[in-house]
Amino acid sequence: MFDKVLVANRGEIALRVIRACRELGIRSVAAYSSADEDSLAVSGADEAVRIGPEHPRRSYLSIPAMVEAAALSGADAVHPGYGFLSEEPDFAEVCQNAGLSFIGPPHDVLAQLSDKSRARELMASCGLPLLPGSLQPLRDLDESWRTADQIGYPLIIKAAMGGGGRGMRIVRCPAELPGAFRQACADAHAFFGDGRVYAERFVQAARHVEVQVFCDAYGAVVCLGERDCTIQRRNQKLIEETPAPGLPPALVERICQAAVAGARAARYVGAGTFEFLVDSDHRFYFMEVNCRIQVEHPVTEVATGIDLVQEQIRIAAGERLGFDQSDVRPQGAVIECRVNAEDPERQFTPAPGLLTGFQPPGGPFVRVDTHCFPGMRISAAYDSMLAKVIVWAPGRAEAIARMRRALGEFRIDGPGVHTTAPFLDRVLDHCDFRCAEHTTGLATHLLDGSR
Repeated sequence: MFDKVLVANRGEIALRVIRACRELGIRSVAAYSSADEDSLAVSGADEAVRIGPEHPRRSYLSIPAMVEAAALSGADAVHPGYGFLSEEPDFAEVCQNAGLSFIGPPHDVLAQLSDKSRARELMASCGLPLLPGSLQPLRDLDESWRTADQIGYPLIIKAAMGGGGRGMRIVRCPAELPGAFRQACADAHAFFGDGRVYAERFVQAARHVEVQVFCDAYGAVVCLGERDCTIQRRNQKLIEETPAPGLPPALVERICQAAVAGARAARYVGAGTFEFLVDSDHRFYFMEVNCRIQVEHPVTEVATGIDLVQEQIRIAAGERLGFDQSDVRPQGAVIECRVNAEDPERQFTPAPGLLTGFQPPGGPFVRVDTHCFPGMRISAAYDSMLAKVIVWAPGRAEAIARMRRALGEFRIDGPGVHTTAPFLDRVLDHCDFRCAEHTTGLATHLLDGSR
């Protein structure tokens, strides 16, 4: 087992990893920017190393700064959390060359799967269903025209190295294609430093279902069940739940089997999430693999009783999986809501500021993962998520009621600070959501209907 782990991240996931390390008897080191000097991660870790100024490019996205922090602290492993450098193959390789264990997939697996077009090609070769589209990046606008003619409209252009819902442009008719192609390329370069894009058919009335897998270096592959993450804004998730409501169990089983097959084909190691779209005819299609711990991992933890972050660390330390498929027995219904500092009435514009009040909800079967506290200043330089509220109940209706109660208890105050909590309550109360007839367009529909 590791002696000391550098946490190469910030916010609630940094605090989550620090807590997992403490329970495993591992010392933790918080890598922090100047903006996070007073953070709970810094005070909660055994040590802390300042890595740079507030801007992420000079701190949390700086590979040299992270490796130097590991060397200064004497860490023997690095946990990248999610976002930032978590799916960066170069970071994993540099860590390996520096004698550090990267708590995530090997760099060659990351290189293969973080490139969405390469991942699609691999999954197609092992029989996973794909939406019609390009298996290779589009070389120019002429090729995008030819691809559009083949797959039809509407289509979506995506960044090959994309993630987090960024770098995507929907094209509903030929007139929109040139501008969307150029903008998608520009976005891909700006967000990910790689301007390559690919195209696939856009499914308008879709459900978004993902499957959590865990794999060790000895060939074991275990599926920990599915999560429905259909409620989104700008292709970024707002509400996640398990089990996926309203879908035939046989369909969910086929999706889970496809994820396991994909993990085996990629020779995956660690925690991974295979993402799928499900259309109105209950046909499913592979989208991408997230090669890291997910924001919504608590949904699976609460349902299964398995600590996913601790399991990540054990696998990276060379241990075998601590459970097999027969040990995975999800219980009840679990829902997670992301409470962000955003104003839904202004297209979810970030609304940072000073938190003059912050009181999370409590009560039975309610978990809140957060890094916030009264007096904390929310920086506009980072992701706007303030907290994740996770509830468990024996059934979905009870879980919805419990979540609405929990969101109603949440008290977040500050000049200019708005949150998504009231909007999330509207979604939970919508008849389509309650009847499990919702699609990825529900959040947009609610906002458009309010104007």
